[in-house]
Amino acid sequence: MSRENVVQFHDRDRSVKLRALALFLFIGLMWFVRGIDAFLPVGFSSAGVGIVPRSSGGLEGIVITPFVHASWEHLIANTIPLAVLGALILLRGLAEFLFALITSAFVSGAGTWLFGEGHAQHVGASGIVLGFIGFLLFRSAFDRRLSSLIITIIVAGLYGTAVGTSLIPEEGISWSGHFFGFLGGFVAARLRYRTAPKIYPGEHPLAVLNMPRMME
Repeated sequence: MSRENVVQFHDRDRSVKLRALALFLFIGLMWFVRGIDAFLPVGFSSAGVGIVPRSSGGLEGIVITPFVHASWEHLIANTIPLAVLGALILLRGLAEFLFALITSAFVSGAGTWLFGEGHAQHVGASGIVLGFIGFLLFRSAFDRRLSSLIITIIVAGLYGTAVGTSLIPEEGISWSGHFFGFLGGFVAARLRYRTAPKIYPGEHPLAVLNMPRMME
């Protein structure tokens, strides 16, 4: 193995660890907050107040909401898909993950604040979960990569039914957070890939598929 290959291997290894750390910290913070909240009265959180639609104080909840959960069951229900979907997005890099995360959280939060059920506190990372689903479902339509299409099919198979049921209004469920989170995922995919990649003369086709070449 040449020195150049060794450097590339270490750089790739460091990149993978950084991506895993980012996902671990995000989900870990959710669990940390829930661990503290378990000792507080019901309806209170150490992180603050979630989104309260059309209230001035509720705007702060756009940042806080993903880390606040009503129960351990609520947290676990969001943790598993966040880990799976987040890992799939991180295959394209940390920048892609952060872009999808921030865009989904903002659109979900802003939409909930504007159109969500009033006199209620909307909490949880469900909006981001739906945002990640939307991002992965629509990304292949914009970047036109085979790898994205494969992931789209996998996500559709795993969470297609969940998307439909999550968007149906239900008592005690923030359907607005789900709907606008899903919309935020679409927006993130559209903004991230405004133009589809092209194969130029002499360029290896795998470059468009985002797959590494084999090296001896």
